[in-house]
Amino acid sequence: MDYSDVSTIAAWITEQGLKGASEAELMTGFCAACRDAGLPLDRGLALMDTLHPVHEGRAFRWDSVEEIEPEFEYGPTSSGEAASNWQRSAFYHLWSGNEREVRRRLGFGDPIDFAMLDKIAEAGNTDFVAMMHRFSEAGTIGEMDCFFSHFATKHPEGFSDHDLAILRKLVPVLGLAIKCIALGRIARTIAEVYLGEDAARQVMEGKISRGKSERISAALWFSDLLNYTKISDRVPPEEIIPLLNDYSEVAISAIHEAGGNVLKLIGDGVLAIFKGEVPAETCRAALSAESLLREKLVKLNAARAADGRATTDVYIGLHIGDVFYGNIGSQDRLDFTVIGPAVNEVSRIASMCRSVDLNLLISSDFAAAIPEGQRTALACVGRYALRGVQRAQELYTLDSARLDN
Repeated sequence: MDYSDVSTIAAWITEQGLKGASEAELMTGFCAACRDAGLPLDRGLALMDTLHPVHEGRAFRWDSVEEIEPEFEYGPTSSGEAASNWQRSAFYHLWSGNEREVRRRLGFGDPIDFAMLDKIAEAGNTDFVAMMHRFSEAGTIGEMDCFFSHFATKHPEGFSDHDLAILRKLVPVLGLAIKCIALGRIARTIAEVYLGEDAARQVMEGKISRGKSERISAALWFSDLLNYTKISDRVPPEEIIPLLNDYSEVAISAIHEAGGNVLKLIGDGVLAIFKGEVPAETCRAALSAESLLREKLVKLNAARAADGRATTDVYIGLHIGDVFYGNIGSQDRLDFTVIGPAVNEVSRIASMCRSVDLNLLISSDFAAAIPEGQRTALACVGRYALRGVQRAQELYTLDSARLDN
Protein backbone atom coordinates (compact mmCIF):
# COMPACT_ATOMS: atom_id res chain seq x y z
CA MET A 1 0.00 0.00 0.00
CA ASP A 2 1.48 3.35 -1.00
CA TYR A 3 0.65 6.92 -0.06
CA SER A 4 -1.45 7.50 -3.19
CA ASP A 5 -3.87 4.94 -1.74
CA VAL A 6 -4.02 7.03 1.43
CA SER A 7 -5.36 10.00 -0.52
CA THR A 8 -7.87 7.82 -2.34
CA ILE A 9 -9.20 6.23 0.85
CA ALA A 10 -9.27 9.57 2.72
CA ALA A 11 -11.25 11.11 -0.15
CA TRP A 12 -13.69 8.18 -0.05
CA ILE A 13 -14.20 8.57 3.70
CA THR A 14 -14.83 12.30 3.29
CA GLU A 15 -17.31 11.75 0.47
CA GLN A 16 -19.23 9.08 2.39
CA GLY A 17 -19.29 11.22 5.51
CA LEU A 18 -20.71 14.16 3.56
CA LYS A 19 -23.33 11.87 2.02
CA GLY A 20 -24.43 10.73 5.47
CA ALA A 21 -23.32 7.10 5.32
CA SER A 22 -23.84 5.25 8.59
CA GLU A 23 -21.00 4.74 11.03
CA ALA A 24 -21.05 0.98 10.32
CA GLU A 25 -20.84 1.62 6.57
CA LEU A 26 -17.88 3.94 7.09
CA MET A 27 -16.05 1.41 9.26
CA THR A 28 -16.75 -1.54 6.95
CA GLY A 29 -15.83 0.38 3.82
CA PHE A 30 -12.68 1.78 5.39
CA CYS A 31 -11.33 -1.60 6.52
CA ALA A 32 -12.22 -3.30 3.23
CA ALA A 33 -10.59 -0.51 1.19
CA CYS A 34 -7.42 -0.66 3.28
CA ARG A 35 -7.20 -4.43 2.89
CA ASP A 36 -7.83 -4.24 -0.87
CA ALA A 37 -5.01 -1.69 -1.14
CA GLY A 38 -2.55 -4.05 0.57
CA LEU A 39 -2.78 -3.15 4.26
CA PRO A 40 -2.96 -6.51 6.09
CA LEU A 41 -6.09 -5.83 8.14
CA ASP A 42 -8.11 -8.76 9.48
CA ARG A 43 -10.08 -7.17 12.28
CA GLY A 44 -11.25 -3.66 13.13
CA LEU A 45 -13.32 -2.04 15.86
CA ALA A 46 -14.26 1.58 16.48
CA LEU A 47 -16.36 2.97 19.29
CA MET A 48 -17.45 6.28 20.70
CA ASP A 49 -19.65 7.28 23.60
CA THR A 50 -22.85 9.11 22.77
CA LEU A 51 -25.54 11.24 24.42
CA HIS A 52 -28.51 8.95 24.91
CA PRO A 53 -30.90 8.29 27.83
CA VAL A 54 -30.26 4.52 27.70
CA HIS A 55 -27.08 3.71 25.75
CA GLU A 56 -23.62 4.89 26.73
CA GLY A 57 -22.23 4.51 23.25
CA ARG A 58 -22.07 2.69 19.93
CA ALA A 59 -19.42 0.39 18.46
CA PHE A 60 -18.69 -0.59 14.85
CA ARG A 61 -16.69 -3.62 13.80
CA TRP A 62 -15.37 -5.51 10.81
CA ASP A 63 -13.78 -8.90 10.21
CA SER A 64 -12.10 -10.08 7.03
CA VAL A 65 -13.53 -13.62 7.30
CA GLU A 66 -16.20 -13.96 9.97
CA GLU A 67 -19.69 -12.55 9.45
CA ILE A 68 -20.39 -10.36 12.47
CA GLU A 69 -22.92 -7.70 13.42
CA PRO A 70 -21.38 -4.48 12.09
CA GLU A 71 -22.62 -2.33 14.96
CA PHE A 72 -23.98 -2.59 18.48
CA GLU A 73 -24.92 -0.30 21.35
CA TYR A 74 -23.49 -0.70 24.81
CA GLY A 75 -24.87 0.31 28.17
CA PRO A 76 -23.26 1.96 31.18
CA THR A 77 -19.74 0.85 32.04
CA SER A 78 -19.74 2.39 35.49
CA SER A 79 -20.57 -0.68 37.57
CA GLY A 80 -20.59 -4.47 37.66
CA GLU A 81 -19.05 -6.72 35.04
CA ALA A 82 -19.24 -4.00 32.39
CA ALA A 83 -17.05 -1.74 34.53
CA SER A 84 -14.56 -4.57 35.13
CA ASN A 85 -14.31 -5.34 31.40
CA TRP A 86 -13.88 -1.66 30.55
CA GLN A 87 -11.12 -1.17 33.11
CA ARG A 88 -9.24 -4.17 31.72
CA SER A 89 -9.43 -2.94 28.13
CA ALA A 90 -6.74 -1.34 26.00
CA PHE A 91 -9.06 1.62 25.50
CA TYR A 92 -9.27 2.29 29.24
CA HIS A 93 -5.48 2.05 29.43
CA LEU A 94 -5.26 4.84 26.85
CA TRP A 95 -8.11 6.92 28.26
CA SER A 96 -6.76 6.90 31.81
CA GLY A 97 -3.14 7.63 30.82
CA ASN A 98 -1.13 9.83 28.53
CA GLU A 99 -0.56 7.47 25.60
CA ARG A 100 -2.48 7.72 22.34
CA GLU A 101 -1.55 4.28 21.05
CA VAL A 102 -0.78 0.86 22.48
CA ARG A 103 0.47 -2.19 20.59
CA ARG A 104 0.75 -5.86 21.41
CA ARG A 105 2.66 -8.17 19.06
CA LEU A 106 0.63 -11.22 20.01
CA GLY A 107 2.55 -13.66 17.85
CA PHE A 108 5.93 -12.50 19.10
CA GLY A 109 5.75 -12.90 22.87
CA ASP A 110 4.07 -9.66 23.98
CA PRO A 111 1.85 -10.02 27.06
CA ILE A 112 -1.86 -10.69 26.62
CA ASP A 113 -2.76 -8.22 29.34
CA PHE A 114 -5.94 -6.53 28.06
CA ALA A 115 -9.50 -7.82 27.89
CA MET A 116 -10.36 -9.66 24.65
CA LEU A 117 -6.71 -10.01 23.59
CA ASP A 118 -6.82 -13.72 24.35
CA LYS A 119 -9.71 -14.22 21.90
CA ILE A 120 -8.07 -12.00 19.30
CA ALA A 121 -4.92 -14.13 19.57
CA GLU A 122 -6.89 -17.41 19.48
CA ALA A 123 -8.43 -16.25 16.19
CA GLY A 124 -4.93 -16.29 14.67
CA ASN A 125 -4.08 -12.59 14.88
CA THR A 126 -0.38 -11.88 15.33
CA ASP A 127 -0.42 -8.13 15.94
CA PHE A 128 -2.79 -5.68 17.62
CA VAL A 129 -2.83 -1.89 17.85
CA ALA A 130 -5.33 0.31 19.71
CA MET A 131 -5.62 4.06 19.19
CA MET A 132 -7.37 6.93 20.94
CA HIS A 133 -8.06 10.36 19.47
CA ARG A 134 -9.19 12.68 22.23
CA PHE A 135 -11.48 15.65 21.53
CA SER A 136 -10.89 19.12 22.94
CA GLU A 137 -13.37 20.56 25.41
CA ALA A 138 -15.09 22.48 22.60
CA GLY A 139 -15.59 19.24 20.66
CA THR A 140 -16.92 17.22 23.58
CA ILE A 141 -20.63 16.51 24.12
CA GLY A 142 -21.56 14.70 27.30
CA GLU A 143 -19.34 11.62 27.59
CA MET A 144 -18.44 11.74 23.89
CA ASP A 145 -14.89 12.93 24.46
CA CYS A 146 -12.77 10.68 22.22
CA PHE A 147 -12.72 8.22 19.34
CA PHE A 148 -11.37 4.72 20.04
CA SER A 149 -10.27 2.18 17.46
CA HIS A 150 -8.27 -1.02 17.31
CA PHE A 151 -7.00 -3.15 14.46
CA ALA A 152 -5.46 -6.62 14.21
CA THR A 153 -3.69 -8.65 11.55
CA LYS A 154 -2.97 -12.32 10.92
CA HIS A 155 0.06 -11.53 8.76
CA PRO A 156 3.00 -13.76 9.82
CA GLU A 157 5.17 -10.69 10.37
CA GLY A 158 2.49 -8.55 11.95
CA PHE A 159 2.09 -4.87 11.09
CA SER A 160 5.10 -3.20 9.51
CA ASP A 161 6.19 0.30 10.47
CA HIS A 162 4.79 1.42 7.12
CA ASP A 163 1.42 -0.19 7.90
CA LEU A 164 1.20 1.63 11.21
CA ALA A 165 2.17 4.93 9.58
CA ILE A 166 -0.71 4.47 7.10
CA LEU A 167 -3.18 3.77 9.91
CA ARG A 168 -2.00 6.83 11.85
CA LYS A 169 -2.76 8.99 8.82
CA LEU A 170 -6.14 7.50 7.96
CA VAL A 171 -7.77 6.71 11.32
CA PRO A 172 -8.21 10.40 12.30
CA VAL A 173 -10.09 10.96 9.03
CA LEU A 174 -12.31 7.98 9.81
CA GLY A 175 -12.85 9.27 13.35
CA LEU A 176 -13.88 12.70 12.09
CA ALA A 177 -16.41 11.22 9.64
CA ILE A 178 -17.88 8.91 12.29
CA LYS A 179 -18.08 11.78 14.76
CA CYS A 180 -19.98 13.93 12.24
CA ILE A 181 -22.54 11.17 11.65
CA ALA A 182 -22.79 10.55 15.40
CA LEU A 183 -23.50 14.23 16.06
CA GLY A 184 -26.42 14.10 13.64
CA ARG A 185 -27.72 11.02 15.41
CA ILE A 186 -27.35 12.74 18.79
CA ALA A 187 -29.25 15.80 17.53
CA ARG A 188 -32.13 13.59 16.40
CA THR A 189 -32.12 11.66 19.67
CA ILE A 190 -32.21 14.79 21.81
CA ALA A 191 -34.99 16.27 19.68
CA GLU A 192 -37.07 13.08 19.91
CA VAL A 193 -36.53 12.67 23.66
CA TYR A 194 -37.44 16.24 24.52
CA LEU A 195 -39.94 17.13 21.78
CA GLY A 196 -41.50 13.83 20.77
CA GLU A 197 -40.96 11.89 17.56
CA ASP A 198 -43.26 13.84 15.24
CA ALA A 199 -42.32 17.29 16.53
CA ALA A 200 -38.64 16.31 16.39
CA ARG A 201 -38.98 15.22 12.78
CA GLN A 202 -40.52 18.54 11.84
CA VAL A 203 -37.85 20.52 13.68
CA MET A 204 -35.07 18.46 12.08
CA GLU A 205 -36.66 19.15 8.69
CA GLY A 206 -36.20 22.85 9.31
CA LYS A 207 -39.45 24.04 10.86
CA ILE A 208 -37.82 26.17 13.55
CA SER A 209 -39.07 29.68 12.73
CA ARG A 210 -41.15 31.37 15.39
CA GLY A 211 -44.82 31.42 14.40
CA LYS A 212 -44.33 28.55 11.93
CA SER A 213 -47.37 26.36 12.53
CA GLU A 214 -50.10 24.40 10.81
CA ARG A 215 -53.75 23.91 11.61
CA ILE A 216 -54.51 20.25 12.22
CA SER A 217 -57.38 18.18 13.52
CA ALA A 218 -56.28 15.78 16.21
CA ALA A 219 -57.51 13.66 19.06
CA LEU A 220 -56.14 15.15 22.27
CA TRP A 221 -55.06 13.34 25.43
CA PHE A 222 -54.40 14.91 28.81
CA SER A 223 -53.65 12.76 31.83
CA ASP A 224 -52.38 13.17 35.35
CA LEU A 225 -51.98 11.11 38.49
CA LEU A 226 -54.61 10.44 41.12
CA ASN A 227 -53.73 12.02 44.49
CA TYR A 228 -50.24 12.99 43.36
CA THR A 229 -50.02 15.90 45.81
CA LYS A 230 -51.00 13.71 48.77
CA ILE A 231 -48.60 10.97 47.72
CA SER A 232 -45.70 13.42 47.29
CA ASP A 233 -46.37 14.77 50.80
CA ARG A 234 -46.41 11.25 52.25
CA VAL A 235 -43.50 9.43 50.60
CA PRO A 236 -39.78 10.23 51.10
CA PRO A 237 -38.51 12.94 48.71
CA GLU A 238 -36.13 10.50 47.01
CA GLU A 239 -39.15 8.39 45.98
CA ILE A 240 -40.89 11.17 44.01
CA ILE A 241 -38.77 11.01 40.86
CA PRO A 242 -38.91 7.16 40.63
CA LEU A 243 -42.69 7.34 41.07
CA LEU A 244 -43.06 9.92 38.30
CA ASN A 245 -40.73 7.93 36.06
CA ASP A 246 -42.67 4.69 36.58
CA TYR A 247 -46.06 6.20 35.78
CA SER A 248 -44.73 8.38 32.97
CA GLU A 249 -43.17 5.27 31.40
CA VAL A 250 -46.44 3.36 31.22
CA ALA A 251 -48.41 6.38 29.96
CA ILE A 252 -45.88 7.40 27.32
CA SER A 253 -45.24 3.86 26.09
CA ALA A 254 -49.01 3.24 25.76
CA ILE A 255 -49.45 6.45 23.75
CA HIS A 256 -46.51 5.66 21.48
CA GLU A 257 -47.59 2.06 20.91
CA ALA A 258 -51.01 3.32 19.79
CA GLY A 259 -49.47 5.80 17.35
CA GLY A 260 -49.71 8.98 19.40
CA ASN A 261 -47.15 11.69 20.05
CA VAL A 262 -46.37 13.01 23.52
CA LEU A 263 -45.82 16.77 23.41
CA LYS A 264 -45.57 17.81 27.05
CA LEU A 265 -44.72 16.43 30.46
CA ILE A 266 -46.17 18.92 32.92
CA GLY A 267 -45.26 17.71 36.40
CA ASP A 268 -47.35 14.56 36.69
CA GLY A 269 -49.37 15.50 33.58
CA VAL A 270 -49.02 14.27 30.00
CA LEU A 271 -50.28 16.09 26.90
CA ALA A 272 -50.42 14.03 23.71
CA ILE A 273 -52.01 14.12 20.28
CA PHE A 274 -53.14 11.51 17.78
CA LYS A 275 -52.87 12.91 14.26
CA GLY A 276 -54.74 11.68 11.23
CA GLU A 277 -57.05 12.59 8.40
CA VAL A 278 -59.95 10.45 9.65
CA PRO A 279 -61.36 11.52 13.06
CA ALA A 280 -62.75 8.07 13.82
CA GLU A 281 -59.28 6.55 13.42
CA THR A 282 -57.56 9.10 15.65
CA CYS A 283 -60.22 8.54 18.32
CA ARG A 284 -59.80 4.78 18.01
CA ALA A 285 -56.04 5.19 18.50
CA ALA A 286 -56.55 7.31 21.61
CA LEU A 287 -58.94 4.73 23.10
CA SER A 288 -56.46 1.99 22.25
CA ALA A 289 -53.78 3.91 24.16
CA GLU A 290 -56.13 4.22 27.14
CA SER A 291 -56.74 0.46 27.10
CA LEU A 292 -53.01 -0.27 26.85
CA LEU A 293 -52.34 2.06 29.74
CA ARG A 294 -54.84 0.26 31.98
CA GLU A 295 -53.13 -3.07 31.25
CA LYS A 296 -49.72 -1.60 32.03
CA LEU A 297 -51.00 0.02 35.23
CA VAL A 298 -52.17 -3.33 36.61
CA LYS A 299 -48.67 -4.77 36.23
CA LEU A 300 -46.93 -1.64 37.48
CA ASN A 301 -49.11 -1.30 40.58
CA ALA A 302 -48.69 -4.98 41.40
CA ALA A 303 -44.89 -4.65 41.16
CA ARG A 304 -44.77 -1.45 43.22
CA ALA A 305 -47.12 -2.85 45.86
CA ALA A 306 -44.95 -5.98 46.16
CA ASP A 307 -41.99 -3.69 46.89
CA GLY A 308 -43.98 -1.72 49.48
CA ARG A 309 -44.00 1.44 47.32
CA ALA A 310 -46.83 3.89 46.76
CA THR A 311 -49.33 3.14 43.98
CA THR A 312 -51.86 5.32 42.21
CA ASP A 313 -54.08 5.61 39.13
CA VAL A 314 -54.16 7.85 36.07
CA TYR A 315 -56.91 10.33 35.19
CA ILE A 316 -57.43 10.82 31.46
CA GLY A 317 -59.36 13.38 29.45
CA LEU A 318 -59.97 12.77 25.72
CA HIS A 319 -61.13 15.40 23.24
CA ILE A 320 -60.92 16.12 19.51
CA GLY A 321 -60.64 19.40 17.69
CA ASP A 322 -58.65 21.75 15.53
CA VAL A 323 -55.37 23.04 16.99
CA PHE A 324 -52.36 24.99 15.80
CA TYR A 325 -49.29 22.76 15.80
CA GLY A 326 -45.91 24.46 15.62
CA ASN A 327 -43.46 26.92 17.16
CA ILE A 328 -44.35 29.54 19.74
CA GLY A 329 -42.12 31.54 22.06
CA SER A 330 -39.37 34.12 21.78
CA GLN A 331 -36.49 34.36 19.34
CA ASP A 332 -34.23 32.78 21.97
CA ARG A 333 -36.57 30.10 23.35
CA LEU A 334 -39.14 28.22 21.27
CA ASP A 335 -41.53 25.43 22.07
CA PHE A 336 -42.99 23.06 19.47
CA THR A 337 -46.47 22.33 20.77
CA VAL A 338 -50.21 22.61 20.17
CA ILE A 339 -52.32 25.61 21.11
CA GLY A 340 -55.98 26.46 20.79
CA PRO A 341 -59.25 26.20 22.71
CA ALA A 342 -59.34 22.42 22.30
CA VAL A 343 -56.10 22.11 24.30
CA ASN A 344 -57.57 24.08 27.18
CA GLU A 345 -60.74 22.01 27.05
CA VAL A 346 -59.00 18.63 27.25
CA SER A 347 -57.05 19.70 30.34
CA ARG A 348 -60.30 20.88 31.98
CA ILE A 349 -62.00 17.62 31.07
CA ALA A 350 -59.20 15.63 32.71
CA SER A 351 -59.44 17.76 35.86
CA MET A 352 -63.19 16.93 36.09
CA CYS A 353 -62.31 13.27 36.69
CA ARG A 354 -61.77 13.99 40.37
CA SER A 355 -65.16 15.62 40.75
CA VAL A 356 -67.11 12.75 39.19
CA ASP A 357 -64.90 9.96 40.60
CA LEU A 358 -63.99 8.49 37.22
CA ASN A 359 -60.60 7.79 35.71
CA LEU A 360 -61.67 8.57 32.13
CA LEU A 361 -63.80 11.37 30.68
CA ILE A 362 -64.54 11.87 27.01
CA SER A 363 -65.87 15.03 25.39
CA SER A 364 -69.09 15.11 23.37
CA ASP A 365 -67.06 16.00 20.26
CA PHE A 366 -64.87 12.93 20.76
CA ALA A 367 -67.94 10.74 21.35
CA ALA A 368 -69.55 12.06 18.16
CA ALA A 369 -66.43 11.18 16.15
CA ILE A 370 -66.56 7.53 17.20
CA PRO A 371 -68.38 5.26 14.71
CA GLU A 372 -72.03 4.96 15.72
CA GLY A 373 -71.82 1.23 16.31
CA GLN A 374 -69.09 1.74 18.93
CA ARG A 375 -70.86 4.47 20.88
CA THR A 376 -72.81 1.87 22.82
CA ALA A 377 -69.67 1.36 24.90
CA LEU A 378 -69.99 4.96 26.15
CA ALA A 379 -72.01 6.13 29.11
CA CYS A 380 -73.05 9.75 29.55
CA VAL A 381 -72.13 11.06 33.00
CA GLY A 382 -73.87 14.42 32.70
CA ARG A 383 -73.56 17.93 31.37
CA TYR A 384 -70.86 20.08 32.94
CA ALA A 385 -69.53 23.61 32.73
CA LEU A 386 -65.76 23.46 32.39
CA ARG A 387 -63.68 26.11 34.12
CA GLY A 388 -62.54 28.74 31.63
CA VAL A 389 -64.62 27.23 28.81
CA GLN A 390 -67.68 29.13 27.61
CA ARG A 391 -69.91 26.26 26.60
CA ALA A 392 -71.07 23.49 28.88
CA GLN A 393 -70.98 20.03 27.38
CA GLU A 394 -71.94 16.46 28.03
CA LEU A 395 -69.12 14.19 29.14
CA TYR A 396 -68.88 10.44 28.66
CA THR A 397 -66.92 7.53 29.99
CA LEU A 398 -66.51 3.85 29.20
CA ASP A 399 -68.81 1.53 31.15
CA SER A 400 -65.75 -0.26 32.56
CA ALA A 401 -63.80 2.91 33.39
CA ARG A 402 -65.13 3.55 36.89
CA LEU A 403 -62.57 3.63 39.67
CA ASP A 404 -62.70 0.70 42.02
CA ASN A 405 -62.45 3.02 44.98
